Amino acid sequence: MLKRYKLSFEIWGLLLFLIVMIPNFIWFAIPAPNDILRAESITEMVDTVASVCQILMIVSICIFRNRESKKLCISPFVIMVTVCYSLYVASWIAYYNGMTNAIVILGLTIPPCLAFLFFAIDRKNGIALIPISIFTICHVVYGVVNFIV
Repeated sequence: MLKRYKLSFEIWGLLLFLIVMIPNFIWFAIPAPNDILRAESITEMVDTVASVCQILMIVSICIFRNRESKKLCISPFVIMVTVCYSLYVASWIAYYNGMTNAIVILGLTIPPCLAFLFFAIDRKNGIALIPISIFTICHVVYGVVNFIV
């Protein structure tokens, strides 16, 4: 399996990570009204696993390149990345407008994970699918347990 991959910097993976992080950087600097996301987490172990997997996810989408992947172009998976990112931004806008319901919380957790998943599928990066999947599960557990249940 590893023969299909080469170590090569994937600028599009880094750019995806950075654009997904833009709303987070804004949130760090400018608190939202009714900012429930700043509450202390009750899922510390899940959060730790998520953090480790997030790092592995970013590293894997940025440095492992499938030799069979083509030049990045508009494809159904790239369109899905764009749709997921748009849903994520829309959720941040709703959050900054004071909405903190389950749909908004799930919109802040699931679409960015799916954007990374669709990107990895488009780039034929099976290595990245493992940390992305674990990160997604942990991220959803964090959001549901801390803010919905």
